[in-house]
Amino acid sequence: QVQLVESGGGLVQPGGSLRLSCAASGTIPAIYYMGWYRQAPGKQRELVARIFSRGGSTNYADSVKGRFTISRDNAKNTAYLQMDSLKPEDTAAYYCNIRGYIGNEFWGQGTQVTVSS
Repeated sequence: QVQLVESGGGLVQPGGSLRLSCAASGTIPAIYYMGWYRQAPGKQRELVARIFSRGGSTNYADSVKGRFTISRDNAKNTAYLQMDSLKPEDTAAYYCNIRGYIGNEFWGQGTQVTVSS
């Protein structure tokens, strides 16, 4: 079993920054990618960013490009999401995700990010 624990969420003013962390533990499979998703009230969960194990390439949602940066510490099995220039529309619950090469996936419990003045 895999456990994912997110941290770093909170309340921040527009234009501010937050850094989310996702620590993986347990029997971790070969990882295809680690990613961050978010879900706002009344909306579907959407991919924010992901980082692939092979080559370290990254994908970002258009809405966060240039503002968010995903990174990973393989030795610590930890992924990070640096969020800068936050906007009210970034308000959501953020979830960490691991996708294995055989299609298996695991989710964290989520951490709330609220951007408001």
